[in-house]
Amino acid sequence: MKKLIFATTSKHKLTEIRAMLPGYDVLGLEDIGYHTEIEETGLTLEENATIKALQLYNHIHEASLGEDTGLEVFALDMAPGVHTARYAGNDRNPAKNMDKLLEQLTSKSDRRARFRTVIALADKEGIRLFEGIVHGTISEARSGAGGFGYDPVFIPEGYDKTFAELPSDIKNNISHRAMAVQKLVSFLASENPAGRPV
Repeated sequence: MKKLIFATTSKHKLTEIRAMLPGYDVLGLEDIGYHTEIEETGLTLEENATIKALQLYNHIHEASLGEDTGLEVFALDMAPGVHTARYAGNDRNPAKNMDKLLEQLTSKSDRRARFRTVIALADKEGIRLFEGIVHGTISEARSGAGGFGYDPVFIPEGYDKTFAELPSDIKNNISHRAMAVQKLVSFLASENPAGRPV
């Protein structure tokens, strides 16, 4: 089975990515025994994804992947953006993050938003970036028990349910992360017929 190593400790992200890549053995930092924290000091999603991928590549000297995702809300000048996970504080509490977001949108009529994922591939050839974007709106209140992060308040374009209400197979086909992953896979397949990072 083809192997992909992501610089993440998020079990939620790994579960989602593994579901999108049934032909790959997707490993996270804990799976390879890497316990050094990677600080996300970048000012953009692209920078953070690159930082993660490079730190992992410099450690294992194999093709490595970093990923960063941000929720960008138009009425809030594209916030929370790069601060998505820590929007309401460094404890990365999804409930607090959603509460803060909904509160800040209380008086806003424009609830348009987008999720954006950037995946960075680091290998001996350098860095390549793959982006996925899904447009939608922020709901008036949380709804649904599935997914993670802001999924209970994000309604993707073309649907009347939040990501947290949609079946995981539908979300995994239309999401920002799915788009970025598919671009990555297409690139790997074009670089190497076996689909392995080179």
